[in-house]
Amino acid sequence: MGPVGIFGGTFDPVHFGHLRSALEMLETLGLAEVRLVPCGQPPHRHPPRADAAARRAMLELAVAGQPGLRVDARELERPGPSYMVDTLAALRAELGATPLCLLLGSDAFLGLPQWHRWQELLSLAHLVVMHRPGWGLDQSPASPLAALLAARRVHTAADLAAQPAGHILLTAVTPLDISATAIRALIGAGRSPRYLLPDAVWEHIRARGWYNAAAVTAE
Repeated sequence: MGPVGIFGGTFDPVHFGHLRSALEMLETLGLAEVRLVPCGQPPHRHPPRADAAARRAMLELAVAGQPGLRVDARELERPGPSYMVDTLAALRAELGATPLCLLLGSDAFLGLPQWHRWQELLSLAHLVVMHRPGWGLDQSPASPLAALLAARRVHTAADLAAQPAGHILLTAVTPLDISATAIRALIGAGRSPRYLLPDAVWEHIRARGWYNAAAVTAE
């Protein structure tokens, strides 16, 4: 089995910024699949607006019909705070020596030292840092990650496939400046978020009145 990508987030709601990045990583890295893992209880932020069942349903609609993208709901089903290190440990136990690639945005990567047991992540998976073209760690504030990056960085997808875990790859993705916060604000203000997220997801939100979507008139 080829490498498996792990893409976590609250997905509140899922949008094209998430989906385009996941698809690009699937194709450019030659991954067997990308698992979108909705967070159950975020340890470092406010609880999601939509409940677990709602966010899972939106994700399932978003990836329907797209080979290689799938929803992994284990964090929604696990009690307590959702820690990625626990998710990766569970996946490692299930998938054996299959290479695992944790897909992170550049901001998440820079915040990694605040994650629970973050030093263990590279023993369980590779880190793939998705960034805007031209981004570099040397353009960011001083970070304890600089030495780690110098020691673990690789430059090709083949390096990720060669072993189960332990490498860091920086890779550019198409920059789509879309945020779930902005989408929720649009809906709450009675405006349409169409073209920021899949139509099937938007129709599902509107039909159920999530994020005050009932206030939006039919298009």
